[in-house]
Amino acid sequence: MKVFLLNRCTGGRMALVLLAFCSAVMARDLDQDEALRLRQQGVILPLEQLLQQAMDRYPGAKLLEAELEEKHDVYFYEVELLSPEGVVRELGIDATTGRLLKDKED
Repeated sequence: MKVFLLNRCTGGRMALVLLAFCSAVMARDLDQDEALRLRQQGVILPLEQLLQQAMDRYPGAKLLEAELEEKHDVYFYEVELLSPEGVVRELGIDATTGRLLKDKED
């Protein structure tokens, strides 16, 4: 019985460690009020400018989704596009510099 309780406690601790790790790794979605405040303060670039940059990479693509996120004090846009070929692309664009952080097939 002691072994079962020990394993159960260890499992609980492991679950807490995994939960803490996942929380630390995940990005935080910002709402429109936060995005507007950051834009007005000059912290981030206008979404329209960065969307144009994304659309220029894939002419004829359609915008599926754009979200402003923050992770480790870095603001970035997650942009999903549907290419004319029917491929969904996920782009990560640094919201302060406009630098492309990632471009992958989703």
